[in-house]
Amino acid sequence: MGDDLGDEWWANQANSDASEVEEETEQKKLPAAKPNTQTKPEKRKRIEEKTVKAKKKKKNEQKEVVTPQKTVTEDEKSEKPKRKRKKKKKTITDVLASSESKPGCPADLQNLVTQYFSDKRSVIEQEELKLHDSSFLSSNDLTHSFSSYLKQICPKWSKIQKQHTNKSSVVLLIVCSSALRTIELIKQLTAFKGEAKALKLFAKHIKVEEQVKLLQKGITHIGVGTPGRISALIEKDGLNLQALRYLVLDWNWRDQKLRRMVDIPEIKLDFFKLLESGILSSCKEDKVKIGLF
Repeated sequence: MGDDLGDEWWANQANSDASEVEEETEQKKLPAAKPNTQTKPEKRKRIEEKTVKAKKKKKNEQKEVVTPQKTVTEDEKSEKPKRKRKKKKKTITDVLASSESKPGCPADLQNLVTQYFSDKRSVIEQEELKLHDSSFLSSNDLTHSFSSYLKQICPKWSKIQKQHTNKSSVVLLIVCSSALRTIELIKQLTAFKGEAKALKLFAKHIKVEEQVKLLQKGITHIGVGTPGRISALIEKDGLNLQALRYLVLDWNWRDQKLRRMVDIPEIKLDFFKLLESGILSSCKEDKVKIGLF
C-alpha cells in the first residue's frame, strides 16, 4: 500500500503536518486569554457603579420630596393659629403680691367665720356665731407699732395688770402664726407691758407640760403664741379663759410668701378650733374684746 501511494501524496501529507505544527506554535506564542480574570472585575465595577448611581438617584428623589414638605410646613405654621398656652394656676402668693395690702377690719373676720362654718353648722347655729360690733376693738390702720396699738386699745393697762391675780390665765392673749413671730412680738411689747409678765405659748422646743407648770407657778398677764399650742393648753386645762379680756390677732402681718395667718391652711384650722374653745361665746357675752393688729 505504501509503495502504491505516489510521491505526491507523501509530499502533501508532509506539508499538512508542517502547517498544523506551525499553527500550534503560533497559538502557543499568542498570550493566553484570561476571560475569567478580566470579565469578573469589569462586571463588579459595573454593578458597583450601578448601585452607587441608584443610591444617588434615591437620595436626589428624597431631597426633591422633602424640600417641598418643609416649605409647606413653614407656610402652614405661619397660617395656623398658635396654640394657647395653659395658664398656670395662681397661688396665694401670686394673688397677694398683685393685690394691695389693706388693713384688716371686723367684717373680714366675720366673713371668714361664716364661710368656714357654712357647711359645718346649721343656719340657726351660724346666726348664733355672728359677733356684734361691740365685740371688736379698733383695728390697726397700718400706721401703729405694736406697742402703740396696744396702748390705744388698752389705755388703762397699768391698772388692769395690778388687779390680775389669777394663775393659769392671762388678761391679754395675742395670737400669731409662728414661733419666730411670737418672739418678735414679745420684743415689741417692752414699751407697753411695764411690769407685766409675758409668756411664750408655742410648740417649738417647748413641751405642753412645761408650759402648764409655768402658768400654774406664777401670775402671767400676757400670753403670746400660736393657735395650735394655745388650743392644746386650753384642752388640758393648763390655760383658762376666766380672766381674759383682750384677744389680739396678728391679722395684717405676712410671711415670706406674703401669707397672713388665716391664709395658711393648717394654722387656719387651729385658729377656728381656738375660737370654738370658748372665745366666741365669751365675745358674745361681751367678756372678751377682739382687736386686729
